[in-house]
Amino acid sequence: MNLSIVYEDKDFFILNKPSGISVHKTHSKDPNKTLADFILEKYPEIKNVGDPSTSSGQKTLRPGIVHRLDKETSGLMIIAKTQSAFDYLKKQFQERKIKKTYLALVYGNLKNKTGIIKLPLGKLGTKQTTRIKGKKDLKEREAITEYKVLKTYNLKLITYSLLEVYPKTGRTHQIRVHLNAIGHPVVCDSLYGGRKKICPSELGRLFLHAKKLEFVSPSGQRLSLEVDPPEELTNFLNSITISEL
Repeated sequence: MNLSIVYEDKDFFILNKPSGISVHKTHSKDPNKTLADFILEKYPEIKNVGDPSTSSGQKTLRPGIVHRLDKETSGLMIIAKTQSAFDYLKKQFQERKIKKTYLALVYGNLKNKTGIIKLPLGKLGTKQTTRIKGKKDLKEREAITEYKVLKTYNLKLITYSLLEVYPKTGRTHQIRVHLNAIGHPVVCDSLYGGRKKICPSELGRLFLHAKKLEFVSPSGQRLSLEVDPPEELTNFLNSITISEL
């Protein structure tokens, strides 16, 4: 895989991640090639950039990776090239100074065309959930997601809504869990969408794309970077636009 670099300076670079590849290995014996593997092939000098492992004292399997995208999510990711840049960018994310904009296609027609979802998340096995209280109370973490409806597609058998989504916190699967919690899961979300929601075969992937990042770089430059959704997403939008006519 050739890395699609959309911006680079001495401190970091920003790549356009394709759908279908994991960001990093979950354990050292994982045989599958990940984005981190391809990053190290091109930038071997950043091998030790990142947070130290709490167990071994060695650097993790996440060279320069400040934040993550789900395997099936495409779009912009920041990769630090130096430890000082990593620490700076990590703090920017923690202080919510990096604005992230996603494009998501969901099932259904949202009643409110703009909204804020404030539901804490807890981890249940490998999944995230908004059901914090129950037989076993889960450790809750604050999670906030804003959204805006861009367009609604009313087809004969199904309705879709295209959203811009602005996560204010960075919890695992946050956008997917929050949109599902309000009754509008992301199209083709096999983990949270439920079996009743049919994934169109002509799409065949999660319709979630990290389209824009806005932040101040370690050198003090204000950046705003945006990438178009990949062809498979735009082709599907074009197909349902035609079907709506």
